[in-house]
Amino acid sequence: MDNQNNRNKNNNPKNNKQGWGIILLTTIITLFLVMALYRFMPGGNPEEISYTEFLEMVEKRQVDKVVIGTDKIQITPKKKENVNSLASPFVLAAPHYYTGIVEDEKLIDRLMEADVDVSREIPKTGSMMFWNVMLTLVLPTALLVGALVFLMRRMSKGGVMGVGKSNAKMYVEKQTGVTFKDVAGQDEAKESLQEVVDFLHNPGKYTSIGAKLPKGALLVGPPGTGKTLLAKAVAGEAKVPFFSLSGSAFVEMYVGVGASRVRDLFKQAQSMAPCIIFIDEIDAIGKSRDNSLGSNDEREQTLNQLLAEMDGFDTDKGLLLLAATNRPEILDPALLRPGRFDRRIIVDTPDLRGRIDVLKVHAKDVKMDETVDLEAIALATSGAVGSDLANMINEAAINAVKNGRKVVSQADLFEAVEVVLVGKEKKDRIMNAEERKIVSYHEVGHALVSALQKDSEPVQKITIVPRTMGALGYVMQTPEEEKFLNTKKELEAMLVGMLGGRAAEEIVFDTVTTGASNDIEKATKVARAMITQYGMSEKFGLIGLESVQHKYLDGRPVANCGEETAGEIDKEVMKMLKIAYEEAKRLLNENRDALDKIAAFLIEKETITGKEFMKIFREVQGIEEDADEPEAKKEIEIPAKEEEAETSEEEEKTETSTEEEK
Repeated sequence: MDNQNNRNKNNNPKNNKQGWGIILLTTIITLFLVMALYRFMPGGNPEEISYTEFLEMVEKRQVDKVVIGTDKIQITPKKKENVNSLASPFVLAAPHYYTGIVEDEKLIDRLMEADVDVSREIPKTGSMMFWNVMLTLVLPTALLVGALVFLMRRMSKGGVMGVGKSNAKMYVEKQTGVTFKDVAGQDEAKESLQEVVDFLHNPGKYTSIGAKLPKGALLVGPPGTGKTLLAKAVAGEAKVPFFSLSGSAFVEMYVGVGASRVRDLFKQAQSMAPCIIFIDEIDAIGKSRDNSLGSNDEREQTLNQLLAEMDGFDTDKGLLLLAATNRPEILDPALLRPGRFDRRIIVDTPDLRGRIDVLKVHAKDVKMDETVDLEAIALATSGAVGSDLANMINEAAINAVKNGRKVVSQADLFEAVEVVLVGKEKKDRIMNAEERKIVSYHEVGHALVSALQKDSEPVQKITIVPRTMGALGYVMQTPEEEKFLNTKKELEAMLVGMLGGRAAEEIVFDTVTTGASNDIEKATKVARAMITQYGMSEKFGLIGLESVQHKYLDGRPVANCGEETAGEIDKEVMKMLKIAYEEAKRLLNENRDALDKIAAFLIEKETITGKEFMKIFREVQGIEEDADEPEAKKEIEIPAKEEEAETSEEEEKTETSTEEEK
């Protein structure tokens, strides 16, 4: 208990001496500013005028007071509204003017006639001169010298006003309010961190067999996957002091400050061991020291000090370093070697089961009705991270309140998914009839081509309502099950589906629009990846022509080939896209009646569901709906051509007997 009180006392802001340095420096600066303002303002520096101007002011009764000295006459004018043009509008104190002494016997009489208060200056004594010099010269100089000495002493102890002190925020016990129960979808990461927490609680269980506590654990993953949340959960579970700060907190414009902060941080941590240090976004100080043009002496010194401190502390004391980053490829190799960061914990995007668990965690305090199916939402949000899913649940709750309901429905959740992915509906954007028709055919082209291919995903929704992220309409597709691999046929079907909108425009309107720009961009990216990364090109075969950088951020590909090969790649991409485009046009031409009817229905309704879409298609094709088939199922048998459908009776009998044997 005493230990706890001492820790709280050490972290009490009232006991922080850095504040006194700030107060002293602020006082000195304020004092000199006041003196400078007094010195240079009109009231502080009286203005010299001629004796003639002085007499004119007296005759016009603009003078309030006159002090006759040994070498000059000090003049105080009357109030602002009665002063002539020579008076300044910023007059604050008297005297404001002065003039030289002139032999004028009638001066006193003139002043008395003008009702001027006349007095004579009393010569200053030695003591008055002494105090004047002390207050105006000696005292400010002494304060300035004292402040400089104080700041130099503070600098020698770790920086100006505590600049070299660590500003880590320390959590004790369960102050974060987060435990491992609040983290879902990251079971492997939780298991690795749970072992570390258990090691801190029961070190004897591990040391008896010869195990040692890992010095550091690096949390790696895309933004929003819960790296910082996991660190807070460790703080809630560990019940030991937990220091939390960002990597940018070490970096300052002064060289050496970051290294000083690292030393101070580890000094505090070792005095409170066992404890945990968490550095978020460690790439701010841990970049590779490659001596490139972007090198930084302050950052490199900070990194060197961090490496030295990690080598210096003893794991027997129970000191653990946690760090998080989404750019592990740029970290210095010396930082990642065993003995410093012994564990690399991947915090990746959650899979289907993980997304369901994340949705349950964020939905536990939200009132929902019986229509809610979180598994369907998880299927529709493949690739979403924890922060996206939390945002979707919150958007659904807001949407329910906006529509006057007290519980969240499945429709609210799907609307929230659309809001996060493509933005809100722009109800104020009204398209003319021609544009509505073009957008309708474009979106139906996507949906129809996808429905006509077995290797594509089912259509969930088609809409031509514009969205805030720029989409004039879109087709929402949800997979029947989550996949971690894509076959070549599935990727080719994806290309055909992406180009279905442009194909529909050309077939129906005999022209094309700018609406397919995003489709072309996505299709080009997929086709290029098939050739350069997946080895799905007959021309190039199994060769890696591109590598992905910043895997956990934008995943930008970088070419690993020469200019001639890059030109051949472009030709191969164009060839692949041309084949996909021709296939899309063939499918739509063969099903033109369905395209026209579904587009007309979409123009009327603006938004149709996948079930309505499939119903119209079956009616046009004369396909009976299978009652046992699920609503989301979309696999459609394309009517075969007559020559392909013709089979001999002997072949039919053979196929029938084979099926019976099976």
